[in-house]
Amino acid sequence: MTMFSTGVLVLTSPLNTLPLRIAPVLTSAAQIVERTLYVHLHPGLNLSSAAQTRPVYIPATRDVTSLITRLYSKAADVCSHLDIRVLLTNIRAHSLSHNPFPSAQTLSQTPEVVLTDYGVSDSSQMNLAKQCLGKYAAGCYVCKPNLATVLLAPGLEPAAEGGSSDSSPALKTYSDVVVGGTFDRLHGAHQILLGVSCLLADERFLIGVSDHDLLKNKMLKELIQPYSVRVKKLRELLQDIKPSLRYEIVPLSDPYGPSITDPHLQCIVVSEETRKGGDAVNKKRLENGLPELFLHEIQLIKDAHHTDIEEEKISSSSLRFRLLGSLLQPPQENLNIPALPYVIGLTGGSGSGKSSVAKRLEGLGAACIDSDRLGHETYKQGGPAYHKVVQEFGADILNEDGTINRKLLGRKVFENKEKLKCLTDIVWPEIVNLTKKQISEAAADGKTVCVVDAAVLLEAGWTDMVHEVWVTIIPETEAVTRIMNRDGVAEEDAKKRLANQWTNSQRVEHANVVLCTLWEPEITQRQVQKAWDLLQERISKRRNH
Repeated sequence: MTMFSTGVLVLTSPLNTLPLRIAPVLTSAAQIVERTLYVHLHPGLNLSSAAQTRPVYIPATRDVTSLITRLYSKAADVCSHLDIRVLLTNIRAHSLSHNPFPSAQTLSQTPEVVLTDYGVSDSSQMNLAKQCLGKYAAGCYVCKPNLATVLLAPGLEPAAEGGSSDSSPALKTYSDVVVGGTFDRLHGAHQILLGVSCLLADERFLIGVSDHDLLKNKMLKELIQPYSVRVKKLRELLQDIKPSLRYEIVPLSDPYGPSITDPHLQCIVVSEETRKGGDAVNKKRLENGLPELFLHEIQLIKDAHHTDIEEEKISSSSLRFRLLGSLLQPPQENLNIPALPYVIGLTGGSGSGKSSVAKRLEGLGAACIDSDRLGHETYKQGGPAYHKVVQEFGADILNEDGTINRKLLGRKVFENKEKLKCLTDIVWPEIVNLTKKQISEAAADGKTVCVVDAAVLLEAGWTDMVHEVWVTIIPETEAVTRIMNRDGVAEEDAKKRLANQWTNSQRVEHANVVLCTLWEPEITQRQVQKAWDLLQERISKRRNH
């Protein structure tokens, strides 16, 4: 079956029976569409002729908001790989006679296929219905030429009758609506929050996006997308689902932002867990002489795929956790080194668990090279850096037996950037030479993967001798505790040590794969195994090409 990257799913079942069909319809659509699936509610669409080319309005009711919530929830269960976007263009609380489509809507992803659950009673009507579906879609959206059309109804179970035929209460709407959040890696829960907010808003939708200090305590904060990326994706989604609104997106450096100072705001949308935050906003507004905002609360969505250490609800932190061990960005082709052994540069800050990850990779079959140990070898009497270091820093750094006292040497270069650079200019090139020698030995032994365990891999610019960069991270507070326990140093000294290193965020910018050793050893092992298995797939593809 031909696969499409973007499609529009037109749901024509009556709204009171559609919840019974959501799961099978989405499952069928997911087999055809790979990436983005726009969902357009249009009960009563007639595809028996080409007369209808524009959708009509659907009143915004409480049942519609409930249906949208259920749709996103079901989508998260049965096709979580899809970017589902429910279009709200023809769902309005006011001006029901106004034509919502003066021209075809331009979507951020141009549709390649249009699908519908429209049922036909006779197979002879199918071709006509498909032709009308194509014309209908072309009238609603800017589509690719020769748009493919698919009727999903023949493969679906009939929709059972049920639900009330009485009209649902109209949704109370507001001129200006506000919402806040991190909005990292937009998921179904975000889309419910944003979709309901768009239904509630008549004119303006103000979105505060967390940044700076508000991100400090987030789990795996290093994997949070940059503010500019989050805003871009957010704006794209909002323009797709309801382009008639005026959107204002602002950065939040505190929990309140403009929600406590903007006099035009009327409603704030919260979830069950952020209700207290909404109450705090209203308390601040009263203190500032502003009227309280109406609090519209939405339900959290349970994550059917969560693991034992992830949240039960769908959350960005769970999605970030699932990135651990996976390929975050493709490796750059390095023509200066042989294809095999495939060299992984493993790095991380003090206490990050880098060495334990290296041992786990060694247990899976990799050859491991300890750059720190090689550094010690360069200092040894007879080592390649010994005479250069003594000549540069003086004989007073020597022990009675002639060996270099690394603590004395460390005191001379500590917090002296010029002397430290002088030392690294001597030692680092020698470590590289020894590392390349050991990589060659690993190749001679028939090793497919070689791991270079190097704390200064990025600072020293050693990425030109590896195929991929893997980074281990843990929160700074945990790193400080580990350093204190491991090395018997004071908290202040542990913090100084970390302050002289690259930050987790700096390392992650260069990482192809990120691992975190914060949790139990078996969870680290799962990450390493996942990373190893995916690595084997990449190596296999390289061989085949």
